[in-house]
Parts: sequence; C-alpha cells; structure tokens
Amino acid sequence: MGRVPKLTRADAVSAVRNPLAFIAGRWTPRPETVRRAALAALVMSVVIVVTGGAVRLTASGLGCPTWPTCTDDSLTTTREMGFHGVVEFGNRMLTYVLCAAVGWAIVAARAQKPWRRSVTRLGWAQFWIVMGNAVLGGIVVLVGLNPYTVAAHFLLSTALIAVATLTWQRTREGDAAPRPLVGKAVQQLVWVLVLASVLLIAVGTVVTGAGPHAGDSSEVYRIPIDWEAVAKLHAVLAWIVVTLTFALWFVLKAVDAPRGPLNRTRDLFVVLLLQGVIGYVQYFTHLPEALVGAHMLGSCLMWIGVLRVLLSLRERPQTSPAVLPPERSAEAALSKA
Repeated sequence: MGRVPKLTRADAVSAVRNPLAFIAGRWTPRPETVRRAALAALVMSVVIVVTGGAVRLTASGLGCPTWPTCTDDSLTTTREMGFHGVVEFGNRMLTYVLCAAVGWAIVAARAQKPWRRSVTRLGWAQFWIVMGNAVLGGIVVLVGLNPYTVAAHFLLSTALIAVATLTWQRTREGDAAPRPLVGKAVQQLVWVLVLASVLLIAVGTVVTGAGPHAGDSSEVYRIPIDWEAVAKLHAVLAWIVVTLTFALWFVLKAVDAPRGPLNRTRDLFVVLLLQGVIGYVQYFTHLPEALVGAHMLGSCLMWIGVLRVLLSLRERPQTSPAVLPPERSAEAALSKA
C-alpha cells in the first residue's frame, strides 16, 4: 500500500468549501464502480416504491399520523403504535438508504476521470426528486392519505425511476453525440409506446385512488368513480402497450435492426405478459394484497423496460479526451468544481 498523504489545513478548508471536488482530486473510481453506483440508485428507487406499496397494503399509511416526526411527541414510532407504526416509520427510514445510494452515485460520477458533467447532473436530479417526494410524502400523511396526493407521490417516484434508468444507461456509454440505430418511423413508434405506457401508469394510479385499498383502516376519502370501470380502461391501455411492443418487435425484425433494440423489446414483452397475468388474477381474486404488491413491482419493471427500449435506439461512443499528466489531474479536477 502507498503512503497515506497527510491532510493540511488548506486541505480541510478545501474539503469544507467543495467536498465533491476535494474527493474528486484524491479518488478516481473505476468505470465499473460508477456503473454499480448508478445501478444501486436505480434498485433503491424501485425498492422504495414497493415498500411504499406495502405501507398502503398493510393499512399502515397513517401508522405515523404526522410528519416530519412520527407523532407529536416522538420522532420515531412508539410501542403503542404497534405494527402499523413500525411499517410506516420503516418506510420513512428507507428514504435515507435511497439518499445514500443516490449520494454514492453523485460522488462516483463527480470523481470519475474525465469528469462527466452530464452524469453528475443526472445524479443531482435524482437527489432533488427524492427530496421533493419526501416532502410530498409528508403532505400525503398530513392530508389523511388523500388519493390525489397519493397518485402524485407515485408519479413522482416514476419520474425518479426514469432519471435513475437514464443515469445508469449514461454510465454505460460515452459522451459522443448520439447516433441513431434505427429509422425515423421506428423511433416514432417507440415514442408512441412511451406515451401509452405513461397513460397506463397514470390510469393505474386512478384505479388505486378509487379502489378498496385505501392505505389505512380509518375512513379515507376515495376518488368518487367506479374503480372497476377504470380498471377495465387500465386493462385496455395495457393491451395497447402489449400490441405496440409486439408490433415494434416485428418491425425491428423486418428491418434487420441491431441486437440491442431487439433484445430489449423482447425483454419488455416478457415483462408485460407476466404483468398482465398478475393484473387479471388480482382483479378476479378481488385484489389480494400480495398480488397488488407484485403488480406494483411489475409496473416499475415495465417502465424501466420501456425506457431501456427507447435508449437502445441510439448509441453514444466513447470520446478520446486528452490525457493529463498525473501531477495535473488533481488540479484539473479542482479547477472544474
């Protein structure tokens, strides 16, 4: 092992003023480390959605009846609050794990050489979405699980998954200008698929807001519409997404597209079929909690699959930046801060 450099007073001041630049000047992560950090943030963005669904499905949405503390007198859950308090407070604590994962992705992207500013900005975008959703989650509790705020909470989580997926993809490609791998017509078909998927997810939140799982055993306001009718609309949109995906796969085969778009379209089709089976089974078995939770996980995986199809339509080769001498690399990293 090499000698550990001593920290001077100037180093300490530099670390306080700009900790990311300080770390970047002294640590260069491998590309695999940056990719794993981005993947960890993506995985945690899915985990927080699934555990949030568990809070609702166990009727623990008001297990901690206030925010940002758990009760008026306690920051954490108390013995008297029982199982529901543990579930709700545990989900709140997972937000810190998510912040840690996003923070690791930001630090790794900032310390990478050469510094990829676009990847770092995507990491910060994740951070601010997490902060905004944490506040929105508090509002959800304060307004007694109003279904419209619950829907907004889920949709913002969906936006977080989108940014995390893009960040992960950007860590696996270069910074050169994107080059399309398919024609304009195929790109337009995929954008229609993306739009249909967004509508599918949005209508799914309406089904949740009108359905029987209110999130708490107390009287909770529901969206005043027939949830079964909306569920049927949700199913129609699901079939549209499935049809578009199959059509896309057929077109990609016909135009002899590269393996990347073909494989990701195939993966998306498999996820959609499994998600459809879960959706119909849960509908005809009167929405058992376990299947609803599995359906929420499937929704996240479906959305990631759609985004991966979209991102597979272009490639961004690695650039060849000039290599700085070792003694100047730390100076360059600090000067870019």
